Amino acid sequence: MVSSAVLGGGLGERSWVVNAQVPPGYGRLDPVDHLRELAAGAGLSGPGVGLMTAAELDERRFAADDGAEALVTAGIGVRGWAAAPAPGTVGPPRPGTINIVVSLPVPLSDAALVNAIATATEAKVQALLDAGADASGTPTDAVCVACPSPGRGPAEPFAGPRSVWGARLARAVHRATLEACALSLTRGV
Repeated sequence: MVSSAVLGGGLGERSWVVNAQVPPGYGRLDPVDHLRELAAGAGLSGPGVGLMTAAELDERRFAADDGAEALVTAGIGVRGWAAAPAPGTVGPPRPGTINIVVSLPVPLSDAALVNAIATATEAKVQALLDAGADASGTPTDAVCVACPSPGRGPAEPFAGPRSVWGARLARAVHRATLEACALSLTRGV
């Protein structure tokens, strides 16, 4: 897996993914420990990926495209552009999260895994625009891409939006993100 998540972020072998719902204004200063506690409580062991969101988990959206699968939770009440004209701020970001978990049935090279993160992010931005949200994301977006280990077959070298698996990933992420963001906009969160 490759992930930008607070727990299990980076590139490596992972056994599980948890997308934990936390209350708006989440105040714990130990999110890694908290995610480990939640994983242990769910009977998960070994290395994994832990994401957090204040979005309603029961409003998650799933989409698949010929083997590529995407699961998205979105709360886009706080959103904006990555290259905002104002300087960054110090301290915890305000709530608003789009979490994307992607699963592919084929092994990817390390470079293709990183490329898959970029492709998923591009599809997310396209979905935000298609939903009518003038933004590239929220302050705390996270993404995780999972695939089999390369030892189980030859690794795909590419995952850009014009590669076979990147195109499938992009379509699945776009569809799930569009549905999740449209729902968030309707609810005003």
